[in-house]
Parts: sequence; structure tokens; C-alpha cells
Amino acid sequence: MFKSISLAAAAVVLSASASFAATEVTWWHAMGGELGKKLEEVAQKFNDSQSEYKIVPVYKGTYPETLTAAIAAFRAGQQPAIVQVFEVGTGTMMAAKGAVYPVYQLMKDEGEPWDPSKFLAPVVGYYSDAEGNILSMPFNSSTPILYYNKDVFKKAGLDPEVAPKTWAELAEMGKKIVSSGAAKCGFTMSYGATWVGLENYSAIQNLPYGTQQNGFGGMNAEFTFNGPNQAKFWDHLKTWQDEGVYKYGGPSAGADAAPLFYSQQCAAYMNSSASRAGVINNAKDFKVGFAPMPYDDTVTQDPKNSIIGGATLWVLNGQKDKAVYKGAAKFFTYLSQPEVQADWHQFTGYLPITNAAYELGQKQGYYEKNAGSDIAIKQIMRGTPSENSKGVRFGNLTQIRDVIDQQFEAVLNGKKTGQEALDEAAKQGNAKLREFEAANSN
Repeated sequence: MFKSISLAAAAVVLSASASFAATEVTWWHAMGGELGKKLEEVAQKFNDSQSEYKIVPVYKGTYPETLTAAIAAFRAGQQPAIVQVFEVGTGTMMAAKGAVYPVYQLMKDEGEPWDPSKFLAPVVGYYSDAEGNILSMPFNSSTPILYYNKDVFKKAGLDPEVAPKTWAELAEMGKKIVSSGAAKCGFTMSYGATWVGLENYSAIQNLPYGTQQNGFGGMNAEFTFNGPNQAKFWDHLKTWQDEGVYKYGGPSAGADAAPLFYSQQCAAYMNSSASRAGVINNAKDFKVGFAPMPYDDTVTQDPKNSIIGGATLWVLNGQKDKAVYKGAAKFFTYLSQPEVQADWHQFTGYLPITNAAYELGQKQGYYEKNAGSDIAIKQIMRGTPSENSKGVRFGNLTQIRDVIDQQFEAVLNGKKTGQEALDEAAKQGNAKLREFEAANSN
């Protein structure tokens, strides 16, 4: 009798425990290292703040690998609830009919507060449809800035407190640095042929990247990044390389660029504002300066805003447990809190995605205490975005960037002029756009 009562009581306890188990919300992401640890901390703090839902972060590799894995998982019916997708994959996600649960609809359906006006305009503008509805949750948005070695500048006889404003000034400073022996090269950059060296170059100079408002107006777009100014800029990079002023940091993300700066071989380095924490941690032996991206004064005297990089969080349809969507919506509400966003922004260097998070940082005195920490915000909020400076949004953009990388290397190797390389990149890129349209026309 005693034994049977104990078993019955145990069954009740187990049943009660099961009924109160937190609903798991799987989150696939592409952040390793320190950023990955911080991301996991964000998820854990949400989990600790309540007991109904548990965010389960899963690292899936690089941005392209994470996107590819999510697409494959959706086709197999094994998709996560949330996936982090870089801005390059936005066109692909928008065209994935039936796969995406738009965040504005999710928040409305789940009764969670949602006010687009609270977010930074350049961020939400990129991830919105033609009607202005936000399709994915802004999370880690960035923009490129210039980092420079103040000690090397001083050693070369340059004022360490004065950063180059134009590409011509950067080149001249680079020549002085190299000729003085202060460093082996003037500057390097990540995404030298794509995000920094073509997409942002075009935006800041207010040059078109493609028709249909750089792809925002529809899929039947054509690339126009092969304009004479972009071609001339690529030719300049070739010349600067030959003079030792510029050193190529590798394709796309430029895995070789950061070490060139950290080791003080190159005096300046262009990369994401989210590289700030990594730069500070690795620049133990020299003082770092922070500055906006240079502009081309042969093209404009009024540089436009830079464009965003980074990623957003997309919710995928097909979850068997509908409570997962409530958990995702609750998590997004948590992420939008000023304190959460300010902490993430200040640790990583990513932009504060809400106006309130930026204002909180100002009240905390963060920007005054941390020189250059607001450069990315001011640069991306500079003026009113034009059709040429609000970003680029095309399908198959990951593969198209690979094509551009290859053509850029042909210029640096002396096999093609900037114009020849960009013409070929546009030709191959347009072919990939047509492939994307054909695959998503039904």
C-alpha cells in the first residue's frame, strides 16, 4: 500500500514538472568567440527573467553557413524558431514564400508591444517591405568605420589626433607612413571589394549600385555598380597597392586584414563598427584612433550616410508547438528594452537599434568616456538617405559578392582594369539575379 501511494505521488510530481517545463525556442546564430559568449549571456538573462520560455542558442558557423543550414532545415521540416541572417541574405529571406513569419505580424498576433518609430530609421528601413512593415527583428546592425594607429601616425610625423577625411588624404598619409618606415603599409580593409570597397563606397558618394532603388523596388533589377567612379576607385586601389600604401586583406570578410593592423604592419584598417571590441582587445601595444569612413572628394563634397551590415533575427514558420511563437515574441520584446540594447551595443560596437538605447548611452556618459564610440551612429544617421545610400538588397548576393571578390583580385593582379573587372562582375551578377528570379517566380 505504502509503495503504491509513493509511486502514485511520484507520478503526480513528474506530471506537474512536465506541465511546467519551459517551452524551448531554438535560436540558430552565426556568432563565435567573444560575440558568441555575449549572445549566450543575452539569452540566459532572458531565460532567468521568466520561467515559461527558454531560448536555446545554437552556433551554426559563418553567416553564409547559417543561412544555408536554415534553408536546408526548413525544406526538411526541422527548422529552428529563430535564425540570425546577415543583411546580404535579406533578399533571399524575403523571397522565401511561406518560410518566414514577419516580425510585425508575429508581435501583433501575440499581443506584444511593437512601435517601429522607436528603432533607428536606417536600420528598420533596410528590413521593411514596400508598405513599411518590418519583416525581421533588428539585433546586430553595424556599419564600417576607420581604425588607425595613433602611435604610427606620430612616428611618421603626422598629427595622431587628425584622421584622414578623404581617400586622397588617406593615400598621402599612407605614403608618408611607408616612406618614414613607421609601418610597412598605410591601410588595409575587410570586405575590400564588396561591403566596404564597393557597396559603402557607392552609398557614401551617392552612386547607384543597381536599378530598382538598389533592389528595394523589386527583383527585376540590374547592377550599375560598374560606373566610371567605382572603376576609377578600384584602379586607385591597384596603384596604392603597388606603392605599398594599401595591402589586400583577403576576400569578403578579410581574415588577413585584422592581423595586419594588430601587428602594426598597416597603420589604418577599415571594418565593421562591431570590430571595436576586438580592436581594443588586440591593440594592447598602441593607441587606437576612430574615424568615419573616408569619402572621395573627386566625386562629392557632401558624403552621404554609410550603409548597414550585421544581421537580424527571422522567425520561421512551421513550428509544431505554437507556444514557441509566443516565446519568440516575448524574447523580441525583451531584446528591445533600452538597458538590454545599450549593454549589447556598448560591449560589441554594434549600433544601438533603438533611439532609447542611444539616449540611455548618452545619459550614462558612455560616448564621452569612450572616444569614437558614437562615430558609427553619427555616420549612418548623416543626412537623409537617398535611393543610392539606403543599402543594397538583391537575391543571391552572397554568390554575387564572391564574383566581385574574384574580379577585384584580377585588378590587383594586373590582369584587368577596374572598368573591365566591374563590367564582368556586373554581367555575371546580373546572370545570378536572373537565376534567383527564375527560382522564386512561382
